Parts: sequence; C-alpha cells; structure tokens
Amino acid sequence: MSHEADELTLSLRSRLSTIWGRPSIVHGLNRLSGGASRHTWSLDATPAGEQSRPLVLRCDSPGRPDPEQMAREARVLAAAAAAGVPVPRVIDHGDGRGSDAAVPRAYILMERVDGETLPRRLLRDDQYAAVRPALPAQLGQILGRIHSIPPDSVPELSTEDPLRQLVTIYRGFDEPRPAIELGLQWLEQHRPPERAAAVVHGDFRNGNLIVGPEGVRAVLDWELVHLGNPIEDLGWLCVKAWRFGSAHPVGGFGSRQDLLAAYAEASGILPDDDELHWWEVFGTVRWAVLCRLQAERFFSGDDRSIEYAVLGRRVCEQEHDVLLALRLTEPATTLDILTTPRDGEFDVDGDRPDADELLEAVHDFLTNQVAPNSEARLRFLAKVAANAVTIVRREIRDIPTKAPWQKQLSLLGCANDRELAEALRQGSIDSHDPEVVNAIHLGVIARLAVANPAYLQQSAG
Repeated sequence: MSHEADELTLSLRSRLSTIWGRPSIVHGLNRLSGGASRHTWSLDATPAGEQSRPLVLRCDSPGRPDPEQMAREARVLAAAAAAGVPVPRVIDHGDGRGSDAAVPRAYILMERVDGETLPRRLLRDDQYAAVRPALPAQLGQILGRIHSIPPDSVPELSTEDPLRQLVTIYRGFDEPRPAIELGLQWLEQHRPPERAAAVVHGDFRNGNLIVGPEGVRAVLDWELVHLGNPIEDLGWLCVKAWRFGSAHPVGGFGSRQDLLAAYAEASGILPDDDELHWWEVFGTVRWAVLCRLQAERFFSGDDRSIEYAVLGRRVCEQEHDVLLALRLTEPATTLDILTTPRDGEFDVDGDRPDADELLEAVHDFLTNQVAPNSEARLRFLAKVAANAVTIVRREIRDIPTKAPWQKQLSLLGCANDRELAEALRQGSIDSHDPEVVNAIHLGVIARLAVANPAYLQQSAG
C-alpha cells in the first residue's frame, strides 16, 4: 500500500468512527483507474459489530483544490436522489480543512454501487447484451428526472453561456486549429433558440454510469453540473467519442429515436433533429477543447501524469469528428507506418537496437509485463504509457501523409496550420472553399497518422 493510501486509511477510520458512533475498520483501499480530474478510491469499512460496507471516496487532486465545487456536487447528489435519479448515497463530505475531516482536501464519501462502469465491457460483454437495446430509453427517462430537479434546490450553479465559455478556454491556449475554428464558426451561425434553464449534469455519458444486467444503477461524476439548456445533456450523450467504436449513436447502446421518445415522455420536451445535432457538434468541439485543457495540467507542471500528456494527442481525433459531424468528410483509411517493414532504414554507423527498436521493447514491457501484473490504476496508466510510446515511434518515422497537407497549405498561401486557422478566424479565407476544407482535412489526417491512424475508419453514426 502506498504512503498516500496509508494516510487515507487512518483518517477515514477516524472519521467513520465518529460518524457511526463506534470504532470502525477501513480496509481494501484501492485507487480506481478512472477520474482524470479527481482521485477516486474504493474501500470497505466495518463498524464494530456490523457487516462491512462498500464505499467510494472522491477527492480533489492535491494540486487543484476546489472545495466549493465539491460541496455543490454533494448537494446536487441529494437533490438528484429526491428527484428519483439513481445516484450513490452520500455518507459524508467536507472541505478537508477541519481536524475531523476524512481527508485533508475536499471530498465526498458515498456508498459503492455494484455494477460495471467500463464502456468497452458494457458494449461488448455478453452479460450486458440483453440490456443494451433498453439503455437509450432508460437514459432518456433518467435525463428527464435530472432536468426536473428544482434549480433553487442547488444554489450557486453556473449560468455561463456554454459556447462563450468554450471559446474563452480555447483561445486561452493561443493555439488556433483550423478544424476547431470551423466548428466554432458553424456553432455561432446555427445556434438554436434558447430553452428554459434546467439543472444540466454536464458529463452524462457512457463511462459515467454504473450498469447492471437489468440497466442503469447509478449516475456518477456530477462535478460539471450547471444551469443551462437541457438538450446539452442529450447531445453530449450522443457525441461520437462516447460510443467507443460502436455504430449506435446513444453511448454506443442504441438509437436517438428511443432516447428522445423516452425523454419526451419524462420531460414533455422533444427537441428536433437540428437542435440535437447542434448540441452534438458542440459536444464534439467541447471534448477537443477539454482534451487540450487536461493536457495543460501536464504542461503547467500541476500534474505530470502520463494520462494528461497523452490526452493532448487525442485532440486530432475530435478534429476528425468535428469534420464528420459537419458532414465535411467521411471515414477513411490511412497507413499505419508501424505496419511497414524497415528494410534499409537502419543507420549503418549506429548501434542496434536503434531508437525505434528500443521504444518497441519499452512498449512490449509495459503491455505484457507491467499492465497484467499491476493494480487497476497502474494497469490503466501502463496502457496509456504504451500508447504514448507507440505515438513516439510513429512520429520519428517519415509519415507520408505530411507532404500532401503541406502542399495544400502552400497552395492557400499558408505556411502552417496556425496561419490557416488565423485566416479562418479573421474571415480572410472562405471556410466554404473546398480547397480550404481539403487543407483542414489533410492536416487532421496527418496528425491522426501519428496519434491513432485506426480512428479514421470510425463512422459518424
């Protein structure tokens, strides 16, 4: 057990003994693999004379304290439960400042709900095959209940305009990207009419649900809750990234029609196709920006986790999805340079194994030795690190997709993607020009050829 786990075990034992009024034992503390923005731990606690109780602890990461947001999340969990939303029951929460706090930073301690959260298992394992077609309707009903939560029961929720907020975050990086500029322009030009503000979950998707063979058992991760247009949640659920390779648009489970029919029955609201599509495009651009925002934690030194570093290389996946959502491209294939033999590429004056061969050995070590023999969190990070090594292996090879992209940029009078993005933002170049769209598309392909060439093959759904 790590030093952090030892300290948490001691403080949790003290806090739970106080809450339950009897000595309590804490055991089995284990950090879970999910949770890029917060730390999540699974544990079991046993009050004297009683059976063990399964719990989950969510707490701020040490470098990013936000006790006010954690307190809001605890309040919204209580309000959601009152509205009939399946959520874990909160046992305790606090800002971590008192001497009796469970942990020395903001936290929520809640009951652990049994079930599956991993999207790929939910979409592929036989035990969930029967319930998958029913999930879109279940999710529509649950969203109807979430949006019925009285806003005044959760005070101080953000009411900021989501598109303006997204633009502010994106421009703060000072890294203009043509596909994102294109997406933001489209969103500004096609914004649907406003609706009455409702409590919006903000991250309602496959991956933030606990599911059993009978259906949804709990909705998790309420940290992005805010007041806004309720259709935002439906659009986010249908974003391509949250289908995890499935052709079914609603979280990879099923159809939009089933989702919307159940949502209309529960809420009395039936968005039209254009409105839902707008929020799907918004969600796709938003995930691109959030990937870059997570990577900023690595760049800034706040948290040098390999997870945050690799998220920066996922932005190009969402750029491709933006073009798909705007119907400006189609699924395609591109060569994975690592599948081609390296005959004649070796430096005759250099030693072997060379850089690529050493990286391949590191990848195989992480994949075949570290990951299978590690606890959940380290296993997850080992797989992320192996993916990072693969990206580096591709990047040091001569990728053939770069030349067509650079030629197309030159034809437009742009030296690089930044100049093209700035021209789009300033309106000095026509975003509807097929040659401009082709340059944007070729740039995305060139980046995906390094980061994840297989991603190009996935359909829009």
